[in-house]
Amino acid sequence: MVTLNEIAKKAQISKTTVSRVLNEDQTLSVTEETRKKILQAAEELDYIPKKQRNIEKKITNPKQYGKIGLLMYLSQESEFDDPYFLAIRNGIEKRMIELGIELSKVLRPPFNKKDLEGLDGLIVVGVIGQEEVENQVKQVQHLVFVDVSPDEQLYDSVVIDSEKATEKVIQYLLDLGHKKIGYIGGQSYTIGGLSGKLEIHDVRKRTYEKMLTEQGLYNPEYTYIGKWTTKDGLTLMEKAIHSGNLPTAFFIGSDPMAIGALKALTDSGLKVPDDIAIFGFDGIELCEFVTPPLSTVKVHTEEMGKVAVNLLVERIDGRTLPLKVVVPTSLIIRKSCGGEGI
Repeated sequence: MVTLNEIAKKAQISKTTVSRVLNEDQTLSVTEETRKKILQAAEELDYIPKKQRNIEKKITNPKQYGKIGLLMYLSQESEFDDPYFLAIRNGIEKRMIELGIELSKVLRPPFNKKDLEGLDGLIVVGVIGQEEVENQVKQVQHLVFVDVSPDEQLYDSVVIDSEKATEKVIQYLLDLGHKKIGYIGGQSYTIGGLSGKLEIHDVRKRTYEKMLTEQGLYNPEYTYIGKWTTKDGLTLMEKAIHSGNLPTAFFIGSDPMAIGALKALTDSGLKVPDDIAIFGFDGIELCEFVTPPLSTVKVHTEEMGKVAVNLLVERIDGRTLPLKVVVPTSLIIRKSCGGEGI
């Protein structure tokens, strides 16, 4: 059995901090980098949380749901760099513990089809193409997809309406009087696919372009695309600043990128929202504590994970009709966008 001492040694972080992070101590103030190091070390050592180790005590019928797997269809770096995916996974694991279901296996691409043998159900998180579904995961009898809906006629899925959420953000910025609105985002694609990386155009970017084109306000020079990281958010905003052609507002496709962009603006001496307004997407907790507090689209990521488990259980219990659950989002207005807010 892997111990906390082993994780602390591998992560080079104190045992006390490791224990509090792994036990989800809400009173602990720790950087995302430290949290990421601990979670990554724990996963690499195949650490099983105490709640999970004691799970059999809660199970009235251990074989009721069989062997359940989790496929994180993204790189380990992407998962630990983005609180969005960490929160989804956290929701999945919490709900499984509540229901007394053991998580038998966690996979990431590249993986072998043999890794899926013996699984009775599989939750897939991340952008996965139809080809990969057909050739890599279809062999598992019960499938639930989170953050993508490859075929709603066949499979259960849990998604958000990114198009509607983006429309709300752009309309809000337009209502504030902005005519020059930029976009900073990342490129979505499947990884480890049979045909290499399959590029999938991000709904947020596509909706942003569509809305501003309809208004006669779209300018391709205001669009900056990189990786979905805080670092690229900073780098892309620096590029926008140095272009000498800054819009008056930016919609940014993820909160980590928005936080990086906010730092670039602050470092350059520009004031937010007086000189430029910022609106993020995800609703991560950190947005509330940056300066100024970040306006964002609240995505109920942990709830998405919990709903995915519920759908899988229903499937195993005999439901045959595929369901697509669209989890609602909402705008959180704070000071960074220049509207009313805290």
